[in-house]
Amino acid sequence: MMRVRCAVGALVFAGTACTRAPAAVEARAAAVPLVAVPLPPPIMAPRFDTAHWVDSTLGSLSLRERIGQMVMFWTLGDYTAADDSVFDETVGWVERDGVGGITMSLGTPIEVAAKLNFLQQRAKVPLLVAADLEPNLMRLESAIFPHYLLETGGATAFPSAMAIAATGRDEDVFDAARVIAEEARASGIHVNFAPVVDVNINPSNPVIGTRSFGEDPQRVARLSALFVRGTHAGGAAATAKHFPGHGDTDVDSHVGLPVVTATMSRLQSVELVPFKAAIAAGAELVMSAHIALPALGGDSATPATLRRDVMTSLLRDSLHFRGVTITDALSMQGVGKGYGIEEAVVRAIQAGTDILLRPADREPRANEVVRAIDAVAAAVGRNEITTARIDSSVARILRLKARLGLATQRYVSLDSLRVRVGSKAHRDLAQSIAQRAITLVRDSGGVLPIAASRKIAVVTYMPETELKAGRAFARELRALRPDARVVAKITPASATSQLDSIGRVLRGADVVVLAAYVRRVEGEGRTTVPPHVAAWIDSVASARGTVVVAFGNPYVIRQLPRARAYVNTYSVSDPSEIAAVRALTGAQPFTGKSPVSLPGFFRAGEGLARE
Repeated sequence: MMRVRCAVGALVFAGTACTRAPAAVEARAAAVPLVAVPLPPPIMAPRFDTAHWVDSTLGSLSLRERIGQMVMFWTLGDYTAADDSVFDETVGWVERDGVGGITMSLGTPIEVAAKLNFLQQRAKVPLLVAADLEPNLMRLESAIFPHYLLETGGATAFPSAMAIAATGRDEDVFDAARVIAEEARASGIHVNFAPVVDVNINPSNPVIGTRSFGEDPQRVARLSALFVRGTHAGGAAATAKHFPGHGDTDVDSHVGLPVVTATMSRLQSVELVPFKAAIAAGAELVMSAHIALPALGGDSATPATLRRDVMTSLLRDSLHFRGVTITDALSMQGVGKGYGIEEAVVRAIQAGTDILLRPADREPRANEVVRAIDAVAAAVGRNEITTARIDSSVARILRLKARLGLATQRYVSLDSLRVRVGSKAHRDLAQSIAQRAITLVRDSGGVLPIAASRKIAVVTYMPETELKAGRAFARELRALRPDARVVAKITPASATSQLDSIGRVLRGADVVVLAAYVRRVEGEGRTTVPPHVAAWIDSVASARGTVVVAFGNPYVIRQLPRARAYVNTYSVSDPSEIAAVRALTGAQPFTGKSPVSLPGFFRAGEGLARE
């Protein structure tokens, strides 16, 4: 660990602010010297012959089973009885159809591990298991039982990639990635669909945002490479996404097809810089983006996922990527609006894809996994795809499984999981990173930190889906300032009359804290506050002694231009809520620096320091 940290410390920190103007961005983009850190040697049987295992396994599979190895389906990490009809279909995909991978989501670590052990036992070839942990483990974090608002235990919840970048400490990226990988492997997950290496140069991007390390291509490249190395140090495989770059979009590819107008020159100097770094650092997988690139010789209707000139000519031939390629979820409307499942899977393989992630139609229908396998098998029968093309993908997938140690050990121990996942050391690391990330963007009235003698009133804004939002904030505030009051919680549905009555109550407070929980809404393509609520928050925020704390989207200040004091946390998570309270009350300093800019409001690298 110390050797890696010394290497990190020797890297040059790029502190120059980046604007969205392509010329300014391109001027700073440069090659990043990197040394690949491979996956640690898996625990193998003595004299285990990886090449022999790959060849013999491949040779033992029928054509349909080989195609099945190229399919990765989605499942929940909830408890399911073995004879449940939905779970029975899942088991059938593994046992009957030989599906090679699972993407796991939304469950507690013990249940995830138990379900995966059950499925691994029924697989002819070990399953490759992946999850979106980019880098927040929220999908394996604690669940909530709404009736009691009872939180269960879970994996360590790290703040977002942008929050980690805001600390200014490169080693935080490596350490977070290593811990996430360790907890993932303990839970039976082998692949992290991270890092997001997209350069977020568009403040209106509704799908990337705080998932990115920032807007400077060179710095995003360096941090992405560190995340890859840290992931490998923790024993998992890293995925660079979304190729060839999803940062300059204003459409959510979950709901539509974004059109990126970038030329090849622009891609080479901005979007591709982090991909080159991640590949050089040893990223095992690259995930495609459902974006149209008409300036590269295509049209405005064909996503990069289905283009051979992007997935083969650019990624493999030009960038020399030799690992596993994977589509973004084929259930997303960036593909689904224009292509049915049969056409999408065939064209993706023809383009150069190894793994088909979540094949599905625009309108969900049964047996989508089976239909995907049938479609590819039929294409082979029509000589549209060669068997050699299938074999090359399956061999790459099997080699990855072998490097991850799955050839000799596919199960995880539920006993050791309890001491490895969510440990105090891991939670302390997440909390310290969240604390260093808190960024004071504006404080025109000098209200921060809030003096102990001043009465505090808090109003929280959150969508109805944010059941946990504000709970950790309130707990920490009561502990540090018992006299503080949480006056109200408002939502997008709050009426103007209700907002006005809250405003009258706030007049008796010395300091008003407006906590806004605004993050991207996956599949809905929106991050903004409803206009009438934003106007009310802005009017309150214009008063002396008022502080806006943005949890999640740092760009929400665009809707609150009169805010006199403004704080970014870049993340909606318990560690970020606790860290915000400690900074507001002076228990901890403000030290974060913004990884992104917003013209007229703040620049990259800015952040007021307060002890």
